[in-house]
Amino acid sequence: MSWGFLRDLLSGVNKYSTGIGRIWVAVVFIFRLLVYIAVAENIWKYEHDEFECNIKQPGCENVCFDHFFPVSHIRLWALQLIMVSTPSLLVVFHVAYRENREKHHNRKLYKRPGELDGGLLCTYLVSLILKTGFEIVFLVLFYKLYNGFKVPRLVQCDIRPCPNTVDCYISKPTEKMIFLYFLVATSCLCIVLNLSELSYLIFKYSIKCYLKRYIKKRQ
Repeated sequence: MSWGFLRDLLSGVNKYSTGIGRIWVAVVFIFRLLVYIAVAENIWKYEHDEFECNIKQPGCENVCFDHFFPVSHIRLWALQLIMVSTPSLLVVFHVAYRENREKHHNRKLYKRPGELDGGLLCTYLVSLILKTGFEIVFLVLFYKLYNGFKVPRLVQCDIRPCPNTVDCYISKPTEKMIFLYFLVATSCLCIVLNLSELSYLIFKYSIKCYLKRYIKKRQ
């Protein structure tokens, strides 16, 4: 599939982000999307064909592969990239709504349609919460589906139609595990960046409200 739409989405949101948000966009684009396209897809490309068991019983190899890999790592990673990037659409839609509203009224309603204040700030905070939530959900999903963040060299399977316990071997386990760790590390980094940006915006807005109240009292 083409990842151009995701690149365009991240580039569009970058205009309305804070400094921390721009770092998040860079991490997603360089360390996740480009790594996925350039390297990870090729590593997992033939994972089913290269999965071998020491028995030729018809159906046994397919059943064992489905048991140990219910969802492909690479497809789950792709779904994670899409899901953590989608909440950014909320910000783009909100800015577009502001711009259309100004055109409809034919006058200036906002200092800058893309400025983080009022309703747009709330939308931005919601998008940060959703992105963080999706990251955590996918990390838990990875951990539960594969019994931890590891790729074993050998798995033993005794599921029918296998006549007995058979040994199955996973191709390039070390290489796959390195990139799985890289996935987890970048995902954790994105969670930290999202929480940092969320804390920064809440703190900044709280200080701004406090100063307004203080100035009113002084007046």
